[in-house]
Amino acid sequence: MSTSTSPCRTIALFNQAGGVAKTTLTQNLGYHLAKRQHRVLLIDMDPQASLTKFMGLIPKELDKTVADAIIDELPLPIHTNIHSMDLAPSNRILSGAEMQLVNTPLRDFRLKEAIEPVLSEYDFILIDCPPSLGLLSYISLVAATHVLVPIETHLKAFEGTDELLQTLNSVRKANKKLSIAGFVPTRYAKSNSADVRALGAISSQLSAWGKIFPPIPRATAFVDASEDRAPLAVYDPKHPAVRLLEQIAQSLEVLT
Repeated sequence: MSTSTSPCRTIALFNQAGGVAKTTLTQNLGYHLAKRQHRVLLIDMDPQASLTKFMGLIPKELDKTVADAIIDELPLPIHTNIHSMDLAPSNRILSGAEMQLVNTPLRDFRLKEAIEPVLSEYDFILIDCPPSLGLLSYISLVAATHVLVPIETHLKAFEGTDELLQTLNSVRKANKKLSIAGFVPTRYAKSNSADVRALGAISSQLSAWGKIFPPIPRATAFVDASEDRAPLAVYDPKHPAVRLLEQIAQSLEVLT
């Protein structure tokens, strides 16, 4: 049981680009926070349901998903104690839910309202956003207290950052308290000069917006761990990336 006296921090992991390790970070950072005695809820807001699969559930077999909470205002369906974390899962029905949201009254606050009844039960809620600037990402950011941005150490990926920052600014009209928890460079290969240059660009151009965390290396162990439905620290406790993930989780503890 957590001894934290801080209010629940709701962190959206968001980048409109795909393949930047959002889901991997959501699962692994959640695990490290849980191991540090925090109560953690993961919310899968991506219709692709990768996080739901990573956590060992089968999306097409689920009776209830986060879609029921945001469309029909039912309680969040929470699966408990999966690798010491809880999960509100997703499946492809969420794609249709996004279409329905377009004409839903007060749509911007549907996820925020779904989360509110359980806020007192958790120290951290991590939201895995879809790789787009659509409504599902928007309502996730409206529900969040913080946004953590995974960003691939590739110059092409870095070029989309202006659009991402503009999105965050527009979200602040509905959620004035949203703050940037930081940027996590991902899929980094220090032997690749292009990756080194991209990391330099990320550090110099984004540090004014938020903390730049140590880069997470490109590693097949992450894929192997997800296929094994386990966080990296469970699958391969001695992997060098485990220490980096632990450092990021520790930094998240001091968010206010």
